Amino acid sequence: MPPPWAPAPPPAPDQSVWNRVAAFLVLIAVVAAAAGAGIGWSLARAVNNKQPIAQATTQPGQTESPITQVTPSPGSTSSSDSAAIAAKVIPAIVDINTTLGNGQAAGTGMIISPTGEILTNNHVVTGSTSITVTVQGRSQTYAAHVVGVNVSQDVAVIQIDGGVSGLPTVTFADTSSLQVGDTVLAIGNALGQGGAPRVTQGHVTALDQTITASEGQQNAETLNGMVQSDAVIYQGDSGGALVNTSGQVVGMITAGQAQGFRSAASDVGYAVSANTAVTQANRIRGHELATDITYGQVGYLGVSVQANPTQSGAQVVSVQSGSPAASAGITAGSLITSVGGTTITSADSLGTAIKAHRPGEKVSVTWTAQSGAKHSASVTLGAINP
Repeated sequence: MPPPWAPAPPPAPDQSVWNRVAAFLVLIAVVAAAAGAGIGWSLARAVNNKQPIAQATTQPGQTESPITQVTPSPGSTSSSDSAAIAAKVIPAIVDINTTLGNGQAAGTGMIISPTGEILTNNHVVTGSTSITVTVQGRSQTYAAHVVGVNVSQDVAVIQIDGGVSGLPTVTFADTSSLQVGDTVLAIGNALGQGGAPRVTQGHVTALDQTITASEGQQNAETLNGMVQSDAVIYQGDSGGALVNTSGQVVGMITAGQAQGFRSAASDVGYAVSANTAVTQANRIRGHELATDITYGQVGYLGVSVQANPTQSGAQVVSVQSGSPAASAGITAGSLITSVGGTTITSADSLGTAIKAHRPGEKVSVTWTAQSGAKHSASVTLGAINP
């Protein structure tokens, strides 16, 4: 029997593809993108959601308190209750729109401080050159910047620019007591359409789930400790809230399962548990110095690459117009073999080498053109979100 309350379905999407593929499944990074606008992502290796909550140590100059969590209250929900629950949370749900090197993308975020700190997935903002945020009930659109990300956990904290204050915030539940069968609502920016968030109702169907997924059948990674639910989610819901009957966030919507190659919705969704999301957000907000956390923007070359089956290096598939790579004369078909004195042996090693340098830094790049001619140039890296 369907739940007693459910929203009207959103308008039909365009033909963009849900872009996380796993064996026998399509696992999508629930992000709406313009046609042809690919979106980067990283899957989480989250800690078990029964781990104790660790709060980051406040650093000098930090004015925000660490995010706290509360013990959730048990209970069921009716259609009227569902509307009331959603009304508590929606004011603190924001639309996030990003500009990528080759298009635009959209996702969702949750306000975690009155001064405009926002929790979202790393894959919502990764690869973007600019970020804008729309706050419910406010007519203006705000610019925002990345505070820091944990790529391996797929968690990011961004900050609205311009000194905002008095914003509503979400409340997080301690998910160690979350149980299969608990009623939940999924709230997010479905299909990147803007306006009021879409809300769907369902139940927790599994805990501590592990998923192996990939983007375009490449870069497979493992996502652990996920909360699974049957509340319908859509492209664009990534970074949105999975909430309990008390209006407390129990998870951050991250991925969904689709049965077809092209799909608009999924009734098998996965969320980073609130315990994991809070732990990682507080580490970032506390400016913890750790190898798994990146702060601010990173260097940007502007190429799409793949492995070369016969030669060591990163094979250039395409070059973004106006990028540092294009200015240096790197063209599609080139094989990049060195960056900043570091030998490039694969597509992955190119990304690692570039991210070791800051935006605006000049680095030497060596490549072999498709014609066989060897080139070297000093390239000023651009700025992009990690």
